[in-house]
Amino acid sequence: MQAVILSIGDELALGQTVDTNSAYLAAKLAGSGITTLYHQTLADDRALIADAINQAAQAADLVLISGGLGPTLDDLTRQALADALKADLHEDPASLEMIQTFFADRKIDMSDANRVQAMLPLGTTMIPNACGTAPGIQATLHHADLFVMPGVPQEMRAMLNASILPALKHHTATAPTILTTKINTFGMGESALGKILSDLMQRNQNPIVGTTVTAGIVSVRVRSESDNAHEAQARLDETVALIEQRLTPITFGRDDQTLASTLVTTLKNANLMVATAESCTGGLIGKLITDVPGSSSIYAGGWVTYTNQLKQSQLDVPQDLIQQHGVVSAPVVCAMALGALKQTNADIALSVSGIAGPTGGTPNKPVGTVWLGLAHKNTPNNTPNSKAILVRLPGDRQAIRNRAALSALQWLRLHLANHPPDNMSWVVETYPND
Repeated sequence: MQAVILSIGDELALGQTVDTNSAYLAAKLAGSGITTLYHQTLADDRALIADAINQAAQAADLVLISGGLGPTLDDLTRQALADALKADLHEDPASLEMIQTFFADRKIDMSDANRVQAMLPLGTTMIPNACGTAPGIQATLHHADLFVMPGVPQEMRAMLNASILPALKHHTATAPTILTTKINTFGMGESALGKILSDLMQRNQNPIVGTTVTAGIVSVRVRSESDNAHEAQARLDETVALIEQRLTPITFGRDDQTLASTLVTTLKNANLMVATAESCTGGLIGKLITDVPGSSSIYAGGWVTYTNQLKQSQLDVPQDLIQQHGVVSAPVVCAMALGALKQTNADIALSVSGIAGPTGGTPNKPVGTVWLGLAHKNTPNNTPNSKAILVRLPGDRQAIRNRAALSALQWLRLHLANHPPDNMSWVVETYPND
């Protein structure tokens, strides 16, 4: 069984609101063995929506539509559906009663404008909405089943799970098992990673392997499909194991697991505490760590020392060190990390200083030049030691800051696993030069 997903709304088409509904719907369908052919985002244009519904119903067995069922003049999905079905709209008594009850239960006066939400094309069926005023609509067009849902994510999800997925069970009872996962990596570009996995990424293979890049994280997507659930799982597990073997040590987790959450778990298991000293990242490293629940057990705290004066007064970075080497240098970030380590009970400290742009670059230190420092106490006599790496990062100011913070987290993770930092392809220099 194949599906098409349509998302309706000017705010989606204009990029004012991110369409999260399509991703949720596609994942739910895959879990039921239904393949999504395409997603389409449409503005609030009656003719455009009607045409898209017609095309989708000819291309797929199932069409899921979200959005455009509200009470305002720009909510045109029900009218467009009626056009596609060549049917008149009528006021459905059951829908009207449900809407009236919704307002009465909350002791709110119902506006006359809400009556339009009870209008359904003749020959269609109302889908109850347990948490909103817009009933859904079920219809048939060409050979396809159509389900129209509200665009509000909470309402859409409730309707999908309570009414639509159960209605599809007769279609999915014999559907193949589709299993998906993604393996997250950081430290290698997509093209280099794709070269390593090229033999696994042929489109005629099962499982299907592809890559996605989001904010510097390259994820490897794997989709396994089989009529036999055990076979689908076995194929998925075998391919994932092979990918992780080839991409170690830059892999750090699967699916929604973040680099920070993986690092926090590693630090917890090792009973280690980390501190941070940041300049160009403005506290982003600390934020990423503290975004993880339970991070208080591994994070001592940190400093944002944006000026040279604060680096000197808060972290004991010598003034002559800054004057001799410049603030973006290995000696300075080592001193920052050692200062953070000295003033906390942490076992490890991370530091960063760089040029995030758009100005401030020089021929020797262009925009994207970032030094990362790491100080630790795990030497034989527990004397603090430090080291640094230079990374050259692409992108605008936001991208450079984000990649710098992620680079620091990945470097610490690699350090704890005894892997050299040059596993990150944008590391161009280490200090001391091992």
